[in-house]
Amino acid sequence: MSVSEKLDRLMKLKGAIAAGSFTADGKVVDYKGPLSKEMAEMVAMMCAANTLMAKMQAEGFTKFSGMKWSPLHGWAVAAGDYAVCVMGYYGVFVKLSEADFNEIFKVLGEVAQS
Repeated sequence: MSVSEKLDRLMKLKGAIAAGSFTADGKVVDYKGPLSKEMAEMVAMMCAANTLMAKMQAEGFTKFSGMKWSPLHGWAVAAGDYAVCVMGYYGVFVKLSEADFNEIFKVLGEVAQS
């Protein structure tokens, strides 16, 4: 499945308003939705930085708690009326009032793994 097809699949999620793919160093691979190029570039940097931070936190939680927190699967931030959900190098912006997080992370996992 191509990156474009994966993003199309994410955009079909209930409440989805934008979806994108990014590199580990925060560059845009591709995106769909009403984002300017500048906004997409900022979001890609934010997603890469938050992914790295979440990975560090998961590894730290594993080390200090004795619980299995790694490997990192994904993360989400919900604020105001929206959430961003990320797995691997794919993310989707959703309206909180419409979001089904179980479905979002199921599809994100399938997209990120394929």
